[in-house]
Amino acid sequence: MSLVSIGDVLVEKDVFQAFFACDLHECQGRCCVEGELGAPLSEGEVLQLHDLPVELLRMLPEKSVTYFHRHGCVEVYQGRAYTRTIDNRECVFTCVRDGITVCAIEIAFRDGLLGFDKPISCRLFPIRVRKKFGLDYLVYEQHSMCRSARKAGGERQVKLIDYVRQALGALYGNDWIESLKAFVDSSSLK
Repeated sequence: MSLVSIGDVLVEKDVFQAFFACDLHECQGRCCVEGELGAPLSEGEVLQLHDLPVELLRMLPEKSVTYFHRHGCVEVYQGRAYTRTIDNRECVFTCVRDGITVCAIEIAFRDGLLGFDKPISCRLFPIRVRKKFGLDYLVYEQHSMCRSARKAGGERQVKLIDYVRQALGALYGNDWIESLKAFVDSSSLK
């Protein structure tokens, strides 16, 4: 595994080489359901989730609302905050629309009910931000549930970094995105 440094961020080379284009009709939002932990959260995101509008809670299934009121929406595991999951499966913020699992936070944001979008870790998925040498380290997690997204990305020639470019910009800023683009354009990793 090789690393590249873009500013103060380390990036695994797989991030540059992978193709990815999520197809919700194919996977049906399984990334919001599969796994024992919910979405990793920043400290700022934890604070945002403490004051949610009633309209968002109305989007959730009754099971999620009950769980939310009983246990809250954030859990801490090994010192890191995550969205809470129900029975170690679906995120407490999931709801189903037309047979597809979606995020109520994202819907509320798009409908103007919230001033913030779903967690940045969700918007970056399948890229995860880890720490290495005290720096952010971007890794590409290849999950079997995303097989159709890899296939669709390859067929449409959508690079993973282009697919998550907006989320990367939200996390690191436009200058970092320009540095990333300059690196990719000048490298053999295209």
